[in-house]
Amino acid sequence: MTTKTLADYDFETGEVLLLDKPLTWTSFDVVRKVKGALRIKKIGHAGTLDPLATGLLILCTGKKTKEIDLIQAQEKEYAGTFRLGETTPSFDLETAVDMARPFAHLTDEQIRAATEQFTGLIQQIPPIFSAVKVDGKRAYELARTGQEAEIKPKTVEIKTFEITRIELPEIDFRVVCSKGTYIRSLARDLGVVLGCGAHLTRLVRMRIGEFRVEDAFSLEALEALRPPRPEGDGPARPRRERPATAPNRAGLQYFAALQADALAAQHLKDAAEKPETSPE
Repeated sequence: MTTKTLADYDFETGEVLLLDKPLTWTSFDVVRKVKGALRIKKIGHAGTLDPLATGLLILCTGKKTKEIDLIQAQEKEYAGTFRLGETTPSFDLETAVDMARPFAHLTDEQIRAATEQFTGLIQQIPPIFSAVKVDGKRAYELARTGQEAEIKPKTVEIKTFEITRIELPEIDFRVVCSKGTYIRSLARDLGVVLGCGAHLTRLVRMRIGEFRVEDAFSLEALEALRPPRPEGDGPARPRRERPATAPNRAGLQYFAALQADALAAQHLKDAAEKPETSPE
C-alpha cells in the first residue's frame, strides 16, 4: 500500500487515485461511488475494467482528468485464470457454457507452446459482449437481444504471455499487453488453437504503466473517510441499494448472486432426491 494517505490528496485541484475495483462493479459504479463519497466535482477513470474483473482502476480528478488519455495509452499487466474444455458466448462467466470438449489429452508442453503465437503484434477480434461500437450501437446491446454483429479485428501487442500454473482444466497466466487488448478474446483464441475451447474465469489488472494494484486503496478505505455533511444541508437521504439481481448497464446479470442461488437450489434438490439408506 502506498505511504500517501487520503488526507494528503487535493481532489478538487487534481489527483491520480488508484483503486482496487471489487468484483461485479462496473468502472462507472466505482466512479459514481467515489464521487459521492468524497464529494468530488470532476472525476473520471483511465481505462475500463469489466464487471467480472478486479484490480487496478485509475481515477483522475480535477485538472488531472486531462491526463486520462495519456494513462490509458500505457501498457497493462494482467493475471488470471482460463478454464479449458468449455466455451461461453461472452468468453467469460457472464454467460452460460454453450459447448464442452475433451481437454485431458493436452500436455503442459502443448499448452505453453500454444501461447507463443499470441506474442508480438497480433490481430484480435473483440468479444461480442463488449463496448465496441457496431453501426453506432454497443456490441453488447446487440448480443443481449440475440442479434448478429460483425466485429472487425484490431491490431494489439502482447509483450508477455506466460502460463504460471497448470491444473487442468484450469491454467493461470500473466499477460503484459497494449491498450485495447481483450483478455477474454485471448482465452477464446487459445482455446481454438488447443482445439478444446476455453473461457476466462478470473482476471486481475495488476498494473498500468508504473501504477500498481498493491498501491491502490480499497473502496472500504474511501468510504471510511467520507467527509461529514456540511451544516445546513439537512438530513442525509437514505441510500438506495441496487438489488443484486437487477440488470446491469453492461449486460452483467450479477453472476455471483445468481450462481450462488442456483447452486444452493441444486444442493437442496439433490438432498431431497437422494434416497435414504439405513446404516448396516
